[in-house]
Amino acid sequence: MTNERQGWVTRALDPGQRMGEVLFGLIMVLTFTLSAGLSVAEGPEGVRQLLIAALGCNFAWGIIDGVFYIMGALFERGRLNRLSRAVREAPSEAAATATIATELEGTLGSVSTADARRSLYLDIARVVSRSAPAKVRITRADLVGALASFWLVVLSTIPAALPFLIFNDRPRFALRVSNGLLLGMLFLVGHRWGRYTGGSGWLIGLALTLVGGALVAIAVSLGG
Repeated sequence: MTNERQGWVTRALDPGQRMGEVLFGLIMVLTFTLSAGLSVAEGPEGVRQLLIAALGCNFAWGIIDGVFYIMGALFERGRLNRLSRAVREAPSEAAATATIATELEGTLGSVSTADARRSLYLDIARVVSRSAPAKVRITRADLVGALASFWLVVLSTIPAALPFLIFNDRPRFALRVSNGLLLGMLFLVGHRWGRYTGGSGWLIGLALTLVGGALVAIAVSLGG
């Protein structure tokens, strides 16, 4: 699939980032629904307060996650800028190459030969030595990535909220349906995670579901 045909969230965040944001949002909502027993017992007003609290919490954490995304991008860009400065200020070509090797050896050491790495490190050192220092600043891609992070965290609130809107006269039942949907989504996230990591999607999905189910069971046993 080309970039033109991918959604803006898919272009902004890699699969691990997307699944991490959704997982974080689901867990945040689950913490509300697990402690919602007393609120839903109060009737429609309690349900309304629960929905406002859950949405408000994920909205706030979506903003925080977006800020963290930008901070992380700036940190990584600054780190690479310091690395390139160290290469340019190296006293010799050998020292500059050694600096590049320190950065890349852990990544390339198991997938290339020593001769190929030495040639690559030397080439990178020469290119970086001739390049101008890059400015560390917020880019459009950073802002889009932050917005994507915010959107995924907030979006994960919707499945948990829908049962309370559909079964507004049966808050306890809506709570159970909401928890069930959250557990199902935890499984789907785990299954997809396994697909991208080369592990068993079923096992990872089941593990996440069991963890979520255990939390639900504890909450129910305590009156939630």
